Amino acid sequence: MSFERASGVLLHPTSLPSKFGIGDLGESAYKFVDFLANSGQKLWQILPLGPTGYEHSPYTMNFSAFAGNPLMISLEQLQSEGLLTPEELIPTEKVADNPHRVDFDAVTSRKTKILRQAYQRFQDSLTKKANPEFEQFCQEQATWLDDYVLFMALLEANDYKAWNFWDNAVARREKDALNKKADELKDAVSYHKFLQFKFFQQWKKIRDYANNKDIKIVGDISIYVCHNSADVWANPEIFQLDTQTLESAYIAGVPPDYFSATGQLWGNPVYNWDKLEETNFAWWIERFRATLQYVDIVRIDHFRGFEAYWRVPAGEETAINGEWVKGPDAKFFETLEATLGSLPVMAEDLGIITPEVEQLRDRFDFPGMRILQFAFGGDDDNAYLPHNYVKNCVVYPGTHDNDTTIGWWNNTGDTEKQHVAKYLEYSSPDEIKEINWEFIRMALSSIGDLAILSVQDLLDLDSSGRMNDPSVSAGNWRWRYESSDQLTPELSQRLLEMTTRYQR
Repeated sequence: MSFERASGVLLHPTSLPSKFGIGDLGESAYKFVDFLANSGQKLWQILPLGPTGYEHSPYTMNFSAFAGNPLMISLEQLQSEGLLTPEELIPTEKVADNPHRVDFDAVTSRKTKILRQAYQRFQDSLTKKANPEFEQFCQEQATWLDDYVLFMALLEANDYKAWNFWDNAVARREKDALNKKADELKDAVSYHKFLQFKFFQQWKKIRDYANNKDIKIVGDISIYVCHNSADVWANPEIFQLDTQTLESAYIAGVPPDYFSATGQLWGNPVYNWDKLEETNFAWWIERFRATLQYVDIVRIDHFRGFEAYWRVPAGEETAINGEWVKGPDAKFFETLEATLGSLPVMAEDLGIITPEVEQLRDRFDFPGMRILQFAFGGDDDNAYLPHNYVKNCVVYPGTHDNDTTIGWWNNTGDTEKQHVAKYLEYSSPDEIKEINWEFIRMALSSIGDLAILSVQDLLDLDSSGRMNDPSVSAGNWRWRYESSDQLTPELSQRLLEMTTRYQR
């Protein structure tokens, strides 16, 4: 579907400022929404919200495609409910070395202890009085919640070893073995139900707050899930696994591209699309249905994988020795539309895009993405140059996978800089004083229906503000800004004036 002309800002909740070492759904989230509203923005784009494991990628290391990340739960909101005391809210930032970086190990260790204290008080309250809201949540989300909470309890009981290394009967989900473990681990199961209840309760409040200010949430569905996840453990038949070891038989990724000369090897299992089609894509439909409970617009990450996907045999060290395999193509989206109706979808159509991918995108009227940082490495027919845009597209100076615009400018070559200067009608690159605001202006003034900016570009940050570098596997996803005071009235006014000028 096409969208009304609008603009917004990309910011993952973990990047919000907080006294507890990681962005959460508390006060700073509401201040961020206020900033968006005061600046004339209508969209808040986030990354996948799921609970993360190794290296904390919200795309490749989620323990569930349905669950929320407990580290984003606001402890202060739990205190206001009487589940924590003021003395228990010890700021985690005191154990972090850098206020602009999330120290996931420190945060997880400290915050988990506090969340368990809140859980114990919640359990005590249930012995005195039932909680209908909690009971309703557990019933309505049972299709994914029951598998997820047992998976997490088992994961902890097995020292976080991958599920295929658990007891064989449990790994293969034999009913008697699962019932026995569920009884043994019932307290841990209840704890994880509590975390999900509180996460989605808090998320609903911030989403409602945004919607009431005419701001829509743009959520993200990453095409792949982590092998060590509740999704794969509970549904092994819909993934291409080795039937003996239950390891991934093939690994997802992309061939060599702009970001990496050896391609990207993501480590995720690929789908058994034939099996999924036999079920009328039931698991995927439930995934979309669940996502649309907490976002307004869905961005499909790696959209081209539905037309054809790159699969690499397990054991390869790079993504070079892979092959393109045909995906479900239009049949998937036809089934989705027939079941859920016309969906508010954006397509991440970056990378190696063929005419077949473009046809699939356009057949369902999904807007694709245009990245300004990709625009200046070729000729005037470069699809990412603003004069080549179509209305039904989403324009970004850069995404979470790109450097900040200032960082990109500092590291790009002279030829590209000359091209930028010429395009912006400067006599030389040295005359450009605010490259990030030049790119913001290009995005907002373009014909594209939607324009999404990054907080890092608004804050004039260099590469120190980068969220993710796809060419490296460690140290990503950690950036955050230090204080809500950085989103000044002057910054808001500047963005509002530009947004108004270009009728967004």
